[in-house]
Amino acid sequence: MDYININFSRHIITVEEPIEFVHNNKRSIITQREVPINTPSFADGLRAALREDADIVLVGEMRDLETISLALTAAETGLLVFGTLHTNNARKTVDRLIDVFPSDKQSQIRTMLAASLKGVVAQLLCKCDDTNINQETGSPLFTGRVAVNEVMVSNSAVAAIIREGATQKLYDVIIGGKSEGMQFMDEDIWEKLKKGMISPFEAYMKAIDKKRFKEYLPENLQELGHSGGGELEGATASG
Repeated sequence: MDYININFSRHIITVEEPIEFVHNNKRSIITQREVPINTPSFADGLRAALREDADIVLVGEMRDLETISLALTAAETGLLVFGTLHTNNARKTVDRLIDVFPSDKQSQIRTMLAASLKGVVAQLLCKCDDTNINQETGSPLFTGRVAVNEVMVSNSAVAAIIREGATQKLYDVIIGGKSEGMQFMDEDIWEKLKKGMISPFEAYMKAIDKKRFKEYLPENLQELGHSGGGELEGATASG
């Protein structure tokens, strides 16, 4: 939002719970509303924004059918809509947006989403490996948590996959889409592991393709690999 505010003249409306960062008007005019102080719900705030000639709408959390439906309608009318969901990769984000609707509506929603989706950025927070020590200071090189990200930019292949309902194919598109700015979650996990920022165990636990990281586990943890894949919930994705 701040980048748009600095560089473009737009009317931006945000609906948040709570407002965590207050934006001052720069080139854009920004109206921030907090649930439940300024509006009863995300859906009510989004519905009001549709009547106020906004160019851009940010929805702090798309957690129910009504809010997601209104967001898709807003995007179809030409608004740029930003929203967050509690998902941890691009595929799960797309699935969540569709699965919230009744099964008899999902084909129509896939068509709407395929036409309006611009991209998804997913984030996981990984625990830093504090066993890597700075030899001069004796302190850990990395502490706290570090973000790993997945980026999917919508193109004709992504749109076709969404329309088909074959979201398992999105991984291949993301992996092959580096030239378009895409990034697979496991690639960022791999980079953080190579730099010593996260441990092999943390990389394994957060990875989508766990087989890739199994060989880096300590021998006493190799047995984990026999349990197969699985993905860890708990991060936020935006799309």
